Amino acid sequence: MAEHAGKRKLREGTVVSDKMEKTVVVAVETLVRHPIYGRTMRRTKRYKAHDEENQYHTGDRVRIEETRPISKEKRWRVVQVLSRAED
Repeated sequence: MAEHAGKRKLREGTVVSDKMEKTVVVAVETLVRHPIYGRTMRRTKRYKAHDEENQYHTGDRVRIEETRPISKEKRWRVVQVLSRAED
């Protein structure tokens, strides 16, 4: 077996939508260098993540983990909350 087997991808991001049942949308920002000009650019990718108890809300900072496909677009689940949104 390969030595990387069992390692799941982790991402940190902000919950931008909690309007679905058992699902949150998490926006993950990454910084990448422009291939020609060298300027640092901010790239945002949105992941649908599983939230079984509907306990995460918009503005929460969370860590998500890659998992088996749960639905058509859901391949991530929320592992832990890093900070709660300020009300």
